[in-house]
Amino acid sequence: MTMKKIPMLLAAGSLTLVAACDPAGPNQNQNLQQGAALGAVGGAVTGLILNRDDDRRGRNQAALAGAVIGAATGAAIGSNLDRQAEELRRQLRSDVGVSNNGQNLVVVLSQDLLFATGSTAVSSVSQNELMIVANSLNRYPNTTVNVIGHTDNVGGAAFNQDLSERRAQAVSSILINGGVAPSRVRAIGAGENQPIASNLNAEGRQMNRRVEIIITPN
Repeated sequence: MTMKKIPMLLAAGSLTLVAACDPAGPNQNQNLQQGAALGAVGGAVTGLILNRDDDRRGRNQAALAGAVIGAATGAAIGSNLDRQAEELRRQLRSDVGVSNNGQNLVVVLSQDLLFATGSTAVSSVSQNELMIVANSLNRYPNTTVNVIGHTDNVGGAAFNQDLSERRAQAVSSILINGGVAPSRVRAIGAGENQPIASNLNAEGRQMNRRVEIIITPN
């Protein structure tokens, strides 16, 4: 890697990193540092691989430049996730869960809120919530969206699998009707196979009946 490229790469990366590190951002950009650290490691490794035929000094320079650019990219992604999560928490009902682990956002809607028993028709209340999610996805277009349906273990496994698939598809269709590109959205049925609580009591079964919308940066 030539010395002429290093200042340009460092400058570009630094500007992006500074722009992402807005101290006034939502939740004090709780995932920005994590994203920057992960990006720095990935960028450094990429720099070394792409410049493995250089001498030691060249490889070190490539790793440094890659780390800066990777950190900037990771920080920007983390900042966007923080911002989108905060917006969704403000706009959605309090019984709609929004979690952010720094790598993706997970929006969780109870199937008891979404659907009547045994039905795949989305309730009018939930349609309003899903349109809020769709609008958010349209404001942050550089993401992939997995819509995953889950059930409890009441009834046969095959029935629950089919029901979870149809309910995930129903939610996906509303997001697409809200303007989200179909190529970004994938409907997945998990059936009764991924419980988050015990199926031995009504409270646990209610928690297991859910649809998760997992938003992952590209």
